[in-house]
Amino acid sequence: MTESTFWSKISTQAKSEHRPFFTMAPMEAVSNTVFRQVITQACAPDTFFSEFVYAKAITDPDTKFPIHGRLYMDSREKTRPVVQLWGNETADFETAAVALRNQGFEAIDINMGCPDSTVIKNHGGSDLIRNHQWAQDVIAAAKTSGLAVSAKTRLGYSKVDEFRDWIPFLLQQDVDLLTIHLRSKMEMSKVPAHLEVIDDILKVRDKIAPKTLIQVNGDIADYQAGMKLYQEHPGLDGIMIGRGVFANPFAFEKNPKSHSLNELLSLLQMQLNLFDDFSTHYDIPRFPSLKRFFKIYARPELGATELRNAMMDAKSTDEVRKILDDKDKYL
Repeated sequence: MTESTFWSKISTQAKSEHRPFFTMAPMEAVSNTVFRQVITQACAPDTFFSEFVYAKAITDPDTKFPIHGRLYMDSREKTRPVVQLWGNETADFETAAVALRNQGFEAIDINMGCPDSTVIKNHGGSDLIRNHQWAQDVIAAAKTSGLAVSAKTRLGYSKVDEFRDWIPFLLQQDVDLLTIHLRSKMEMSKVPAHLEVIDDILKVRDKIAPKTLIQVNGDIADYQAGMKLYQEHPGLDGIMIGRGVFANPFAFEKNPKSHSLNELLSLLQMQLNLFDDFSTHYDIPRFPSLKRFFKIYARPELGATELRNAMMDAKSTDEVRKILDDKDKYL
């Protein structure tokens, strides 16, 4: 079966511009079609990752973790995201990969780092760090589709130093891309990312799997921070930004500039419209899930604290629109 050139094309293009490639992280209830379009409007990365998708759910609609629109693409999206799958059953990854290929997706990412207790209880995410055979098996299963296969993991489960065995093991599986969140599962996001281990990881990559691209994640706020990290560690291929987009939806701008409150609120208006449209296709996105995004746009440093508080009390997108129409009384 023909090997996918998905990641090599992205990497080659970035290298021609003397930079690493940039991606937006897979984030639960965040990285769906709605927010991908908002970030694209602000400034798009080289590619996006989807929300977490339970591998079994792609071919079994009755599973306990259904898809509920996680694979939905708005017709206005120009490129398909990398689909991040989680689970530990070989058969589920085989059938999911074929189904995704048939739907036109080009790349699969395997979640081996999520610290969520429900995911771990169901033998996905970081639980694979403790079960190397599962990790090896699901990678092999995903590869049978011919799609690009990558993995996203953490340095270890209980201790950072576990990376000295875990990362070489993953590199031996010959994935196209390995993304490493530079913390252990137990650390969650409570400590600074361990940037000091990057060079050790790159040396191991160069020795074991020189064709595998390495991308890092953790505490990288924006494009400029990513470029600084790349200049300090030139063997890096990619930079993934996650929570940084909550501090700045323009995080992927190569030439940053100040953005007015009106610019930010126009992105919110866009998100409200896209959210309502998405809700006509899938009834799962409830209005309260939108509230986590209000802090992105109504920012205290722009004098919008009262505006944000008013929106947090709203009960519908129409109520938010009314507040925005009358925003001057909150500013």
